[in-house]
Amino acid sequence: MQNAGDTLTPDNLRLLQAIATHGSFAAAARALALVPSALTYRVRQIEQQLDVLLFDRSRRQAVATEAGRELLREGERLLAEMDAVAQRVQRVATGWEPQLTLSVDGVVSRTTMLELIEAFYALGCPTRLRWREGTLTGTLEQLTGGQADLAIGVAVEAPPLANLRTAPLGDLRFVFAVAPHHPLATAEEPIADAELARHRMVAVADSARQHGATLGLLPGQEVLTVQSLATKLRAQLRGLGAGYLPQPMAQPYIDAGQLVVRDASRAARTTRLSYAWCDFGKRSRGRALQWWLDQLQRPVTRRALLQGHHVG
Repeated sequence: MQNAGDTLTPDNLRLLQAIATHGSFAAAARALALVPSALTYRVRQIEQQLDVLLFDRSRRQAVATEAGRELLREGERLLAEMDAVAQRVQRVATGWEPQLTLSVDGVVSRTTMLELIEAFYALGCPTRLRWREGTLTGTLEQLTGGQADLAIGVAVEAPPLANLRTAPLGDLRFVFAVAPHHPLATAEEPIADAELARHRMVAVADSARQHGATLGLLPGQEVLTVQSLATKLRAQLRGLGAGYLPQPMAQPYIDAGQLVVRDASRAARTTRLSYAWCDFGKRSRGRALQWWLDQLQRPVTRRALLQGHHVG
């Protein structure tokens, strides 16, 4: 008799994930180039072998049951672990990782990152790069959760994990800025919290799946929440709200008169940033990760990552 665990093959786990991602059996079948009846049959086989119902068929959309959600969560973790094992094996054979994933916070200069990527590609190595966007806690969470190999621009304290390593990236100053036509542009300084509370702030959503953080808001204050620092900047340029921005990112617009720095009773913030990676010893460290760590050890690179913002 087949063991129930034998049905949890990588192919079956990816099939279940496709259904959850696309929202229906039919859409998942199209994405996987399968006949819908064949996909449905495979799901029924998995359910029979596990003796559980994984998807609620009473709705038009494929909604995972509680048992299905647990299997999807664990399946994602298992697939990530299997991919990691495969990468370690290939790394041992060649020294280069098949793929290196970078989790990059929105405060980091995209121009400098692209220049580093260009230099990396010039090496002619076989490693594929993947760039994931992160914000606040989410930047580090992608690393500790196994979705990234290197996190750049970490603004939170790293948890005490055995193989987690961090190094300083630098200090980044944030300034409180508004558009010239915003009411706070002419408010009496220093602007008190009571006055700030009357106006909408623009905040970037934490990309962490759990326990995300929101900074700089007063209790009960109206807030426009956006998904990236670049969008926050555009919203403040339009006068849709006020808030803190990284000084290097805001400076070109301040110089052009498109933003005005205001003296709020809340002092300008300076955030200490770092970069982080998981280290299992230099002998197991891939050459691609080592190249990036070597670049980050250079003061000029660290400074450019925080200061090298350009209008555009």
